[in-house]
Amino acid sequence: MRRLKNAFSDEAFMGLVERFERQLAKLLSVLICIVLVAATVQLVVSVLSEFSNPASGWLGDDLIKILGDVLTLLIALEVLQNVTAYLRRHVVQIELVLITALTAVARKVIVLPPGAENKPMLLLGLGVTVVSLSAGYWLVRKADFRDRPPRTEQARGFRGLDL
Repeated sequence: MRRLKNAFSDEAFMGLVERFERQLAKLLSVLICIVLVAATVQLVVSVLSEFSNPASGWLGDDLIKILGDVLTLLIALEVLQNVTAYLRRHVVQIELVLITALTAVARKVIVLPPGAENKPMLLLGLGVTVVSLSAGYWLVRKADFRDRPPRTEQARGFRGLDL
């Protein structure tokens, strides 16, 4: 009876939940890697086809599309870094999450479709989002610097040379 009671204790249950979270995060990491490889191959093929077609111009919609694809890959890579950081430290690193969100908003701003300037609420929303995420990132960085103990070692110059 005691073994059954211990099996359903809070500690045992939390251990089970933590193991499940870690395994799920590992699975998500593998899936993100597969998606990144496939998307990178597709992007390379797309860029090479643009290069091989001399009639297509690089300026305009094609360039914006390729930049959007590159930024999408970078966002996916940052999500992978978030999951990897979680697996290493078992905490969500808010700084990485904010950087990922800023990259996603920057991508949205870069690939805005023609005519978006006629949608003031969209532009206002993107602006408020950028300011909010930037302020949050600044606050996290400021708090991180406060939490660190002051440096007591002597400053070193370039390549370890003493100043």
